[in-house]
Amino acid sequence: MADSSSSSFFADLGLLLYLEELNKEELNTFKLFLKQTMEPEHGLIPWTEVRKARREDLANLIKKYYPGEKAWSVTLKIFGKMNLKNLCERAKAEINRSAQSIGPDDATAEDTQRDQEAVLGDGREYRIQIKEKFRIAWDKKSLAGQPKDFHHRITQEDRKLLEQLFDVDVKTGEQPQTVVLQGAAGVGKTILVRKAMLDWAEGNLYQQRFTYVFYLNGREINQLKERSFAQLISKDWPSTEGPIEGILSQQSSLLFIIDSFDELNFAFEEPEFALCEDWTQEHPVSFLMSSLLRKVMLPEASLLVTTRLTASKRLKQLLKNHHYVELLGMSEGAREEYIYQFFENKRWAKKAFSSLKNNEMLFSMCQVPLVCLAACTCLKQQMEKGGDVTLTCQTTTALFTCYISSLFTPVDGCSPSLPNQAQLRSLCHVAAKGIWTMTYVFYRENLRRLGLTKSDVSSFLDRNILQKDAEYENCYVFTHLHVQEFFAAMFYMLKGNWESGDPSFHPFEDLKSLLQSTSHKDPHLTQTKCFLFGLLNKNRVKQLEKTFNCKISLKIKSKLLQWMEVLGKSEYSPTHLGFLELFHYLYETQDKAFISQSMRYFQKVAINISEKIHLLVSSFCLKHCRCLQTIRLSVTMVFEKKLKTSLPTNTWDGDRIAHCWQDLCSVLHTNEHLRELDLSHSNLDKSAVNIFYQELMHPDCKLQKLLLKFITFSDGYQDISTSLIHNQNLMHLDLKGSDIGDNGVKSLCEALKHPDCKLQTLRLESCNLTVFCCLNISNALIRSQSLIFLNLSTNNLLDDGVQLLCEALRHPACYLERLSLESCGLTEAGCEDLSLALISNKRLTHLCLADNVLGDGGVKLLSNALQHPQCILQSLVLRCCHFTSLSSEHLSASLLHNKSLTHLDLGSNSLQDNGVKLLCDVFRHPSCNLQDLELMGCVLTNACCLDLASVILNNPNLRSLDLGNNNLQDDGVKILCDALQHPNCNIQRLGLEYCGLTSLCCQDLSSALSSNQRLTKMNLTQNILGYEGIGKLCEVLKSSECKLQVLGLCKEAFDEKAQKLLEAVGVSNPHLIIKPDCNYHNEEDGSWWRCF
Repeated sequence: MADSSSSSFFADLGLLLYLEELNKEELNTFKLFLKQTMEPEHGLIPWTEVRKARREDLANLIKKYYPGEKAWSVTLKIFGKMNLKNLCERAKAEINRSAQSIGPDDATAEDTQRDQEAVLGDGREYRIQIKEKFRIAWDKKSLAGQPKDFHHRITQEDRKLLEQLFDVDVKTGEQPQTVVLQGAAGVGKTILVRKAMLDWAEGNLYQQRFTYVFYLNGREINQLKERSFAQLISKDWPSTEGPIEGILSQQSSLLFIIDSFDELNFAFEEPEFALCEDWTQEHPVSFLMSSLLRKVMLPEASLLVTTRLTASKRLKQLLKNHHYVELLGMSEGAREEYIYQFFENKRWAKKAFSSLKNNEMLFSMCQVPLVCLAACTCLKQQMEKGGDVTLTCQTTTALFTCYISSLFTPVDGCSPSLPNQAQLRSLCHVAAKGIWTMTYVFYRENLRRLGLTKSDVSSFLDRNILQKDAEYENCYVFTHLHVQEFFAAMFYMLKGNWESGDPSFHPFEDLKSLLQSTSHKDPHLTQTKCFLFGLLNKNRVKQLEKTFNCKISLKIKSKLLQWMEVLGKSEYSPTHLGFLELFHYLYETQDKAFISQSMRYFQKVAINISEKIHLLVSSFCLKHCRCLQTIRLSVTMVFEKKLKTSLPTNTWDGDRIAHCWQDLCSVLHTNEHLRELDLSHSNLDKSAVNIFYQELMHPDCKLQKLLLKFITFSDGYQDISTSLIHNQNLMHLDLKGSDIGDNGVKSLCEALKHPDCKLQTLRLESCNLTVFCCLNISNALIRSQSLIFLNLSTNNLLDDGVQLLCEALRHPACYLERLSLESCGLTEAGCEDLSLALISNKRLTHLCLADNVLGDGGVKLLSNALQHPQCILQSLVLRCCHFTSLSSEHLSASLLHNKSLTHLDLGSNSLQDNGVKLLCDVFRHPSCNLQDLELMGCVLTNACCLDLASVILNNPNLRSLDLGNNNLQDDGVKILCDALQHPNCNIQRLGLEYCGLTSLCCQDLSSALSSNQRLTKMNLTQNILGYEGIGKLCEVLKSSECKLQVLGLCKEAFDEKAQKLLEAVGVSNPHLIIKPDCNYHNEEDGSWWRCF
């Protein structure tokens, strides 16, 4: 955009017109952003003037301090930050119109242009040369075999994408200088940028943005040797245009298109300080490309780089401030139209489209025109033979096996000789090495070194396996990346010896390396791995053996099963993504027996199902997993899409989804080992819920634990209530965060009262319950003979609701043993009912009242109950109950008489040192049975540590002490460490998180760890121990004398040297686990109320 254009626009009150459209609040926001955007080089606009300026004054100020194009740039950037997208787009359109209207009246511009042309030429000859070159290239790149003019229309659809690549970003207000156009192989990136070159040369693209555009192709650059950058781009530069060096001095008006970055065989490892700024100096071409991409050479020039998705990670490391655009290829509508145009027989077209669409992965591959062409060709041949195309489209391997076989099928009686075993192995070797090294372009010498002679290459060219580049000599590629990936997979099938003892053994030949690759770290290997699993299918192997007239062994199956066994028995089981990826591979085999054998080593799987293909592969594989004990599924988007689709229910989006879901749910009764199912955070429609409940009520369902957290069911909870009666194995139900509400609880309570209901644990945390459901729960507690754990936390039950619950707790028929009422709106008034219940109840052993405002009065009432001889409570959680040191006296008196309480949590209450000292008088008493004491965040200092040390020494029952989030400091910990070293100390777990500790206490901690043989867990997170302190700790942690098993420390919080010391500890003492979160939520450390 020329400065004169912008100046003209703003001079004509354009800026003021746009400011007029802002309301008062938006105008004030605009001024604040302007204040942040002010640039010193333009002089700061006085804020007092900006603040009081009206719209007209503000427009004048901006034009004064940001003349010409800067005014537009600043204004548009602020509009972007304010998310005023409409204003941005309208302003850009206005400026473009203004720019186009500027004519030869501007004498200054004409003079400047004439001066430049006198020195450099006007660029017309260069444009003519480019037009001729790229019009020929464009015609050659027409996709063979496509319906007439189809590729032109596709390009026309993408033209808008080209036009907008360098537009100002609406959100940031900035214009991208480097754009990466990425996409799958064959999706049309090269065609698009070549069309861009042609359109620019013809005056139809980027005319106001770039004076010159240069095209650099990866294949050509690979073959070039040392030269200057000016020489590199001079290939198409006419001699009549003047010296190209003069053009390069106008950096901001230049665009360099670097096509096929993924084909550049350069390491790009040069340090940035060593790169070249001078475009006239000669260097290796790799050096020049690195300098250009990293903005060392021509930093103000614009770049448009195309790359395959698999190389985008490598490219990203080189670029600065880049903008990514993904080219997706043909839309679903375009694919459908393509298929219907390919088949003359409309019935065949419909069958082909339906078969491809039923395999979401395969249909996605058909976004690439060449893949769509290959698929259509293959399916047409199958139909002509009367074959079943649904089987061909079942997996990607099935289709490509069919396609590869078709390339070697005699045509019109002509039957060229088949490749022999050695030729086939060499081709597969080339393919595999290329896939591993991300090499997709091969030169004649490369092929010769890898075992392919000139006649071999010629043979594979005739078969349309390889393709010779029409423009660049001695340059060969596989006809498509998927063809290369298929032959790469065949390499492992044909390879006989899997041992790596051979000195000529290459890393890519190691099957284990391929199996251990992941789609996240090694995306370039994913499809090859997929094909490898697909080739384990006996039918695929028979087809290839017939095609190539050779024997293909399936001995590799045993190697894959060995890998599956190692993976299944590993303590680091796959993640959600890892299991899904594994199921994709297993699905490709279509071998039920192999899947069953592979998955017998896994007892637990976890999968996120967010697409139809995920549901397809998961349902297929889970049906054959006979040894699973736990399945965790999160099903999202699948059923929402089904509800929104306008397609008839007999399509994939209807019956097929239901069928897959039915298969998946059938594991509830077909897998006799399955005990736990987690469907938390899933979105299921009515039909999906009905199918699930039918399977849950199946007489062969052995499920014991069901988690349905944060699920919304459209038809309420009647079905789940019915399931509780029919399924007598189900003992644990978690509905945390669901929308069950009071009405749903009423239905559940009816089921709980039924004699056939065997539920033991019910979790209704955060379920929007109120006092109105408490009567139903109370009645259920009296009638149920199985329910022993009940979690009602984070519901607004209030004191009235608890009063109703306490009536059940006082009833002799109530079997409840554990009750959590955390954050239920209780006060001192509710404690009176609870205290009476604690005295009369003969079964309740665990009670959590955390995060309720009980106050000192409420604690006094509970203390009275604790000292009663009939109270059998073993665990009491009073964390964050808003009481003070006054409560210590009441608790002390009750604990002297209580013989049952073993776990007491008083965390996050203001007990202070005086309150804890009072409690310590009881804790160190020989009759105190307390084993777990939690005093986190009780406003303690080192003043109470002598008393705590006395408790450690004198209470033989105390096993766990948590003092985290208290300001004990080094002096306090020193006192505690003296006690820890005493032989009378029985402490096993000690919490010192965020206690103000430094390196000064680490020697004391080390001495304690060295002499204490019982301490197994200690939390030291969020303390500033430093390198010196970590060094002292590590000395003892490496020693065999240290019995610590878990240490709470965040390694990343320390410097590199300290991290290395901690890593060395892991090697010397593999039994010690060092991790930032060592707060175990389990029965052992008293956190039952968080996890039951």
